[in-house]
Amino acid sequence: MLEAYPRAKEAFFRVRGTILGFVVWLAAAGCTALGTPSSAGDPEPAFLVEATQQPFVRVTSGPVVGLVPERWTAVPLAGEGPREGFLASPHPSHWRWVDGAIPGFAATWIDATEVGVPSDMYYLAATGPVLSNLVTAPGCRVVRRSVITDHAPALAAGAADSPGDFMIRADGFCRPHAQARTRWSYFVAAPGYGPAMGVGIPGSGLYVAVAVTRDTPRAPERLTRLLASVRFGDASVSHLVRAARTDLA
Repeated sequence: MLEAYPRAKEAFFRVRGTILGFVVWLAAAGCTALGTPSSAGDPEPAFLVEATQQPFVRVTSGPVVGLVPERWTAVPLAGEGPREGFLASPHPSHWRWVDGAIPGFAATWIDATEVGVPSDMYYLAATGPVLSNLVTAPGCRVVRRSVITDHAPALAAGAADSPGDFMIRADGFCRPHAQARTRWSYFVAAPGYGPAMGVGIPGSGLYVAVAVTRDTPRAPERLTRLLASVRFGDASVSHLVRAARTDLA
């Protein structure tokens, strides 16, 4: 499909490279560059870690807020181009390819006003490359996949007036080689021009929240808690889901 549109193809690979940078900054989490301003004159986004009355800390990174297990280390995603938010893990620098091997949690968004490509590209990225390492890694399997909204844009053979929005929630597990089995959950949303564009962070082209934890009897409860705690601006995951479903009523 993209072969017929050289410029669209070039733009797609540009935004895909940006979004797949999601795993690049995970690999760089332990480096000093992470969490520093992009230039000396730019203020660093607010980053706070606050105790709660539960075994979680509240992490704020700019407009993104979420709960993290208190023994995990949280780091901001500042100075990483359009990607913003935070990640947390017992070993942040080892939470590399989001392949289900290491427990961790990340909540991130892509500033579409900085990337500067058509919103259609976020749809293509959300339906393909994002978190592909997690769902295709050896020993990993999806056990539940719920597509909340899926309106293909014109670039992907959709209607000319399609809002180009996509939203999915998925759960699964992994059996990494010689490591303990893990469970994971993720939420991905490309608002496009759909109803979810009106909530959350203005100008966001993509939202990603992904959590991985050891497979214990309480793992599903912990994963649900982590994803439910995320706020992207004024919207939680459930708010984004409800907004996306308004056109289905």
